[in-house]
Amino acid sequence: MKAVAHTGKDIASLADIELPKPAPSGRDLLVKVAAVSVNPVDTKRRAVERKDSSPTVLGWDAAGTVVATGKEVSLFSEGDAVYYAGDVTRPGCNSEYHLVDERIVGRKPKKLDFAQAAAIPLTAITAWECYFDRLKVEKGKTLLIIGGAGGVGSIGIQIAKIAGLRVIATASRPESVDWVRKMGADEVVGRDFGSQIKNPVHYIAVFNDLDGHWPAIGELIAPQGGIVSIVGNLKPLAMDAVRAKSATLCWELMFTRPRFQTPDMIEQHKLLDQVADWLDSGKLKGTLTQTLSPINAANLRKAHQKLESGTMIGKLVLKDW
Repeated sequence: MKAVAHTGKDIASLADIELPKPAPSGRDLLVKVAAVSVNPVDTKRRAVERKDSSPTVLGWDAAGTVVATGKEVSLFSEGDAVYYAGDVTRPGCNSEYHLVDERIVGRKPKKLDFAQAAAIPLTAITAWECYFDRLKVEKGKTLLIIGGAGGVGSIGIQIAKIAGLRVIATASRPESVDWVRKMGADEVVGRDFGSQIKNPVHYIAVFNDLDGHWPAIGELIAPQGGIVSIVGNLKPLAMDAVRAKSATLCWELMFTRPRFQTPDMIEQHKLLDQVADWLDSGKLKGTLTQTLSPINAANLRKAHQKLESGTMIGKLVLKDW
């Protein structure tokens, strides 16, 4: 089968290769991949120091069709259209065929094509788990999203509105401001949000890795409020103000459930099906803003360059082999 893999840290190492077509067992689905999305996790894992130069397939956002199933599969059948983010401990989805555990797969939204669907899973899972599993948000409260125009922020604004929250989102460029308003943000602030927001907020979600947020976060978080971050390198981590307010601080990594095979791993299947229902009913909008075709090394290099430029709005997808 066709695949795109990397053998080094730089973008130039992404190359077209041929791999054996895998066979499903257990609860795995074999998916014929129609479209993949690119996320910061791809560029970050590509840049990790490697112990060897063996080809490694990246990619953790896909939509496609089930072509075979393992003997223990009960949620899907051959011919089903699906979408999912996958498992970072297994080979990625930048391949013509891909194995994925059915418990982290959802039905593809009927009203979205494969490219539109591939833009959704990783970011929707991340936002959902931030709000409902980590912060346990309550209707009527205020959420500040740091990084409103990115992939997670784009779907995160919308899911927060469905949850009944008032949403303040950060955006710095005119096109970013327009985008987050389109996604449904009630208020838009710039990078100096600490001076622009006058009242404490109940929840803060850190969806980008710009440094220098913590002093403002400590000032803005309400007493007994909640902070969640998908970024682990925020500096400096000045916690005195947060501790004084007895605020909750938690981390979110959407790969935790599949990585550790947690007993509630199937919750990702359930939430992806719910997100599909919301997309089909019009409660959620798609976040795809750029498409490249076909899926090959040349276009994947372009996609990585775009993400690393820091100018990405919404999601970028590659489709067709």
